[in-house]
Amino acid sequence: MLRSYLKLAWRVLWRRRFFTAISLFGISLTLVVLMVATALLDHTFAPMAPEVRQARTLVIFNATMTGPRSTWRDGAGFQLVDRYARNLANVERVAMISFPEDVFSYPGSTRVQSSLRRADAEYWRILDFDFLEGGPFADQDVRNGSRVAVINAATRDRFFGGAAAVGRWIDADGLRFRVVGVTANVSASRPVSTGDIFVPYTTAKTDAYKTRLLGSFMGILLGRSPADLPGIKAEFASRVAAAPMPDKDYEHLYAAAETYFESVAADTFGQRNDDTTRAERLWIAIVGAALLFLLLPTVNLVNLNVSRIMERASEIGVRKAFGASTGTLVTQFMVENVMLTLLGGVIGFVLSAVVLKAITAAELIEHARLAINARVFLYGLGLSLVFGLLSGVYPAWRMARLNPVAALKGVGR
Repeated sequence: MLRSYLKLAWRVLWRRRFFTAISLFGISLTLVVLMVATALLDHTFAPMAPEVRQARTLVIFNATMTGPRSTWRDGAGFQLVDRYARNLANVERVAMISFPEDVFSYPGSTRVQSSLRRADAEYWRILDFDFLEGGPFADQDVRNGSRVAVINAATRDRFFGGAAAVGRWIDADGLRFRVVGVTANVSASRPVSTGDIFVPYTTAKTDAYKTRLLGSFMGILLGRSPADLPGIKAEFASRVAAAPMPDKDYEHLYAAAETYFESVAADTFGQRNDDTTRAERLWIAIVGAALLFLLLPTVNLVNLNVSRIMERASEIGVRKAFGASTGTLVTQFMVENVMLTLLGGVIGFVLSAVVLKAITAAELIEHARLAINARVFLYGLGLSLVFGLLSGVYPAWRMARLNPVAALKGVGR
């Protein structure tokens, strides 16, 4: 039966090429926009190298101190992570990494700007970087304050013209570092793992950062399993709530161990200080925006489909007169519409791949490599099916209400 539906649907679509062409244009254009947006969100939030353990990883991004007359919000301080994030139950590893800092170097006669980050050795054990040369610096390098560095491929190209870099020296932040490893580039949309130059945090010019609850660091917590994350969040929050304030102007300290998505949700909706991240609100906002964007093309496609049905009134009347049930006719039309949207989806996938390749080539997001992976493909397929079903329900209902006698005369009502 389904095979017959598909054959008839294919013939109908080719018989009314004008309607088909207009519908395919609208469907494919809509899906291109949604697919590109989906690929960008996937590239920003989904698990991918080097953040392959996202399902059991939490990050301490920000902290806030409040008082009767003052509020101070900044990145997490070294002391906040070192004192309150260690020895939490079910935490396998704890790492620290500073936020990116712009530094300048002058190899030869050129001025090079790089993004420098200070990390501990645990950072390399939690994240799974692809090392093109050498490897990460070790615990001993951190303890000794060794001036060693891990750089990314782009930095290797800028400093050494793409030649082997391990064992060579680079200048950054007024200091000289020996390169011990080279990693693949990581997209700038990944705040946990992106960076040009990574050095031990103990190479900083001053130790003042070690006494700060707020500062320029983020903490990374690797849980033993995804099921442990809620407990880790709660224990860290309780520790922070009991932390003594270093300044009489402040009375409360707020900080959360959360995923990057939860952090973005908290920043978006301003809900960090109530110990909730409101991630569900961000999901609702994203899904709602997608549905609203689908609304206009769906209405247009509904109107086109109604016109197609009215044009086929005589055909529908004949089929009803020869005993075709309403269910059969509705199923046939829904199959036609879903087939049409899937064809538009195929065109949309191809155009989306072209657009994503163009965005990557233009380097609108530094080091981003945007593409349609398995997750994005499934999202796109789901959007196509939803689009086809939404735009086919009302026309199918109109078809079911056609009076057979009026339909035979070519009149729909």
